[in-house]
Amino acid sequence: MAIPPSHIMVQGTSSSIGKSVIAPALCRILAQNGVKVAPFKAQNMSNNSYVTADGGEMGRAQVVQAQASGIEPHTDMNPVLLKPEADSRSQVVVNGKPIGSFEAQKYWGDQTENWKAVTEDYDRLASKHDVIILEGAGSPAEVNLRDRDIVNMKMAAYAKASVILVGDIDRGGASSARCSAPWNCYSPKNEHS
Repeated sequence: MAIPPSHIMVQGTSSSIGKSVIAPALCRILAQNGVKVAPFKAQNMSNNSYVTADGGEMGRAQVVQAQASGIEPHTDMNPVLLKPEADSRSQVVVNGKPIGSFEAQKYWGDQTENWKAVTEDYDRLASKHDVIILEGAGSPAEVNLRDRDIVNMKMAAYAKASVILVGDIDRGGASSARCSAPWNCYSPKNEHS
């Protein structure tokens, strides 16, 4: 088998596009070929959480990806979990532990501490595995969130990951999105963040 890139990020043209299907498939293929692989999603939004062996909470999609990788799920694989409580309020779980409930405006106001947790957890995983399969969230072209992004292009740049963009023609314009989305949402200022 040819040597794969050290890190691969799966992003999508929208939510529910298939990122959480492609990511475990990549994990499984690499693991079956003897590659030491681990999944990573900086921030997940779900009320469907999993409790790890050490009592931490994480998103179930990353649990499936860990199982596909042949490794135990760990909260390092999903540092920030948002559990919606209302339209604009979520319980925030960082490193497996709830830190409180926040209105969206307050949560998105300052991502400094969350970014610190994300990069520390990612670095720990990357130091133990040959390949990290990262999963983005929603669409990287959500310009209203670009300056506070901790899960899409900023994370891809931090990890120096190759990006695979997943699209679905039935959800509108996969052909044009496939060609333009990564370039329209990429900002050189994130290159060395």
